[in-house]
Amino acid sequence: MAEKQKILIVDDDANIAELISLYLAKECYETQIVGDGEEALRVFPVFKPNLILLDLMLPGIDGYQVCRELRASSQVPIIMLSAKGEIFDKVLGLELGADDYMIKPFDSKELVARVKAVLRRYQAAPAASSASLEQQGNYVEYPDLIVNLTNYSVTYMGHSIEMPPKELELLYFLASSPNQVFTREQLLDNIWGYEYIGDTRTVDVHIKRLREKIKDHQNWALTTVWGIGYKFEVKR
Repeated sequence: MAEKQKILIVDDDANIAELISLYLAKECYETQIVGDGEEALRVFPVFKPNLILLDLMLPGIDGYQVCRELRASSQVPIIMLSAKGEIFDKVLGLELGADDYMIKPFDSKELVARVKAVLRRYQAAPAASSASLEQQGNYVEYPDLIVNLTNYSVTYMGHSIEMPPKELELLYFLASSPNQVFTREQLLDNIWGYEYIGDTRTVDVHIKRLREKIKDHQNWALTTVWGIGYKFEVKR
């Protein structure tokens, strides 16, 4: 029998946390509830969740700081929950490394769908093997850059680069179609794979994070096409 996937619920509103736990239990997830940021950081290495539902407005350490500290050592998927619906709050959460952002109040079916979608993306990323990249298939290679979708690895300037699956998938998607321009809507549809309720700034945030890790090369670059979207430009 397959082991249940674990979800850590971090919310100081006990009623909301219990409702979320009930929804997820019906879908056969194992849950644990904590009420503040310090407890979340203590419980995380013990419970070892497959995903974290993280409220932003927490007593003591807020959700942004919890996300920042977790991202220093782990790529566990994080869905932020907040009553704040401003673009700034969403973008900040995504910049810190959250995988999704949901605004309270939310529909229970949508929450479960988001959880399943995020977990699917992470399950699609098997652990990197020691076999050579050439034997793995599903990779693109350019001078000083290899993006491998089979083992979810990126090699840049001879070094392995850590990045969350969505960043890697975005880079792979663009690099697989060199010099083709994609709108933000097209990238959302192809990378996120479901109706992303938010705005296209999500794409901008992930492009920004990619550029912080992968600098433009003399042979290629992540290029902004103003008023349209982005492309992986290969210089002739």
